[in-house]
Amino acid sequence: MARDYYEVLGVDRGIDAAGLKSAYRKLAMEHHPDRNGGSEESMAKFKELSEAYSVLSDDNKRAAYDRFGHAGVNGQGGGGQQGFHDVNDIFAQVFGDAFGDVFGGRRQSNGPRRGSDLRYDLEITLEQAYKGAEVEIAVPTTATCETCTGSGAKPGAKPSTCSTCNGAGRIRQANGFFQMERTCPSCGGQGQRLAAADVCTSCHGHGQVRKTRKLALKVPAGVDDGSRIRLSGEGDAGTRGGPRGDLYVFLSVQPHDLFERDNLDLLVTVPVPMTVAALGGDIEAPCLVSEACDGQCKAPVSVPAGAQTGKTVRIRGKGMPHLNGRQRGDLVVELFVETPTDLTPRQKELMQELAASFGDDQSPRNSSFAGKAKRFWADILGAEEPRSQRESAQ
Repeated sequence: MARDYYEVLGVDRGIDAAGLKSAYRKLAMEHHPDRNGGSEESMAKFKELSEAYSVLSDDNKRAAYDRFGHAGVNGQGGGGQQGFHDVNDIFAQVFGDAFGDVFGGRRQSNGPRRGSDLRYDLEITLEQAYKGAEVEIAVPTTATCETCTGSGAKPGAKPSTCSTCNGAGRIRQANGFFQMERTCPSCGGQGQRLAAADVCTSCHGHGQVRKTRKLALKVPAGVDDGSRIRLSGEGDAGTRGGPRGDLYVFLSVQPHDLFERDNLDLLVTVPVPMTVAALGGDIEAPCLVSEACDGQCKAPVSVPAGAQTGKTVRIRGKGMPHLNGRQRGDLVVELFVETPTDLTPRQKELMQELAASFGDDQSPRNSSFAGKAKRFWADILGAEEPRSQRESAQ
């Protein structure tokens, strides 16, 4: 089983980018194969360090790893789609471009390169998260230039091999226990050069152009804030015939006017007339429409007699669906007892008669509160009788 990347680098999960880079620099220098006689053990350790750093130093990959572990970054770090072909690139990025190939078989910089992964933030409604949805997104990406098919040259023109690096794209020289290497200054690492008159006018020699791509995205039912959808091969175009990167869509759910989400449960507050709360009765609560509620957007709620504000009634199976199963949460209805306003003179008269008929048994909370308040006021006013005696006498 692959070791935890944070453990490999000996850092805490909350470490910042600077601390992460510092930890990698120290360990990479210590375990560099050239510094350890090219042993297989040091080579394996160096690969492991580079794999961990390549994931944790990338914000998108680190977020995916923190959320899903190694399963969230399969094919992005070591041991996956790219393998360890780029460990030297990682090393060079941290220590500078001068450090060369560790294994003697470095891929030339003018060879195929995988495109970059992209992140797209998408805001959806609670209804879309509840039922699932298909949405169209417009993603700015790089695409292979159609005019030159990625070569950077005008149709019919061919680049010539760089005479400085002989097509390698890099220049090497020995320096102690390292083989020092830097990008060829003549061709910029491409290994080939084009005459100015032969440069493609559409992409200006880059082989790629910026383009907004429209993609159909299927949002599964049950997604939540922070959910991530990976679209393989929908990232930036690769160079020199390399594969496209991936697109990661991060979802956020808009606040709803009626509902709040608590894991799989949906919470809603419903006003209840004072008479219904006192006598008991039936009301209707809103719910999101789905097959689980037979296409209805209302759910019957039975209010028990004497219900108070804050009383909750749970309706099974009317909440959010589970993302990867048939389980469904509940609709939790919180009752809010409303006091009538703008009473007519006759209604006020009837309310006064009703209030006069109430006893302590019908307002237990008020009676209990009144007793506590009297004891509190007595303590504040400095009553002569000790509180312990007053309480024992009650």
